Amino acid sequence: MILAGDIGGTKTVLALLDRQADGTLSCLQEQTFASGEFQTFEEILDLFLSNSPTVTSACFGIAGPVVNQRCQTTNLPWLLDGEQLKIRLGTERVKLLNDLEAMAIGMLHLQEQDFVELNPNAEPQTGNIAVIAAGTGLGEAMLHWDGEKYHPIATEGGHCDFASQNPQQDQLLVYLRSRYPDHVSCERVLSGIGFSNIYDFLADMRFAPPCPAVPAATEARGVDRNALISRLGVDGEDPLCRETVRLFAELYGAEAGNLALKAFATGGVFIGGGIGPKIRSVLESGEFMQAFVTKGRFQPMLAKLSVKLALNPRTPLLGAMYYFAAQ
Repeated sequence: MILAGDIGGTKTVLALLDRQADGTLSCLQEQTFASGEFQTFEEILDLFLSNSPTVTSACFGIAGPVVNQRCQTTNLPWLLDGEQLKIRLGTERVKLLNDLEAMAIGMLHLQEQDFVELNPNAEPQTGNIAVIAAGTGLGEAMLHWDGEKYHPIATEGGHCDFASQNPQQDQLLVYLRSRYPDHVSCERVLSGIGFSNIYDFLADMRFAPPCPAVPAATEARGVDRNALISRLGVDGEDPLCRETVRLFAELYGAEAGNLALKAFATGGVFIGGGIGPKIRSVLESGEFMQAFVTKGRFQPMLAKLSVKLALNPRTPLLGAMYYFAAQ
């Protein structure tokens, strides 16, 4: 029995699978938990494995840095330890992966219909692939191509410095320094909270009047302010929200281009995470790709890269499912 998990700051998804005679995986059980409602990951594990199935291997993609098979989650107070999980599950085949490392593996198992190509000028090429995903946080990973197969490489690139590229973004950076004086990372703008940060900045700059439907940050109890701003912006129902989402897409494209250069991703870029599909129409409008390719002398190279938006929310879970299957 294979146990797979996608452990995120917002939700945790666990699945039990059985390997069939032809090598395919059959999902026997899958369950989603609200991560914030549990003090530890072990509480979720106990609930999910209440029937005491025999687990032969387990792989978990976790939103946080995995060092020596231990992970202190970035947006949760959980500490996961691979050695302790081996004892709990009764198997030596336990692997902890960074969530974007798992997502990168999962991307290789998606079907063509799971993707939307954002670059109309893309040319098929082989080589390394960059993976970027805005969601609760900002995740980045790479798939190294050795000439025969891909190898996932975890990073914490989402926590690198945010770099502004035009006067409006210069003002945004100055604004964010007042909120985060120690360090302004890319994740501050390219994640769920990024919508609120950008919206508040634009309101402060008097780009447009505040939207009556969007509560102030101090009054947003019980309301997902980020989701509301995003939805109103995508639908074009409010000028301030619309500019928030436009700027978000511009920043997303710029950072995706940065990662493509760092990974030398001639094989293209995969965009995962929960935000991309929700703002798909904005990402397809052209501003994302314009920011992606605006890299000076490397614009011709980037203009040919495939940039695919993944629509399948189970991608990180698929990566955890197939980790041992590929061994």
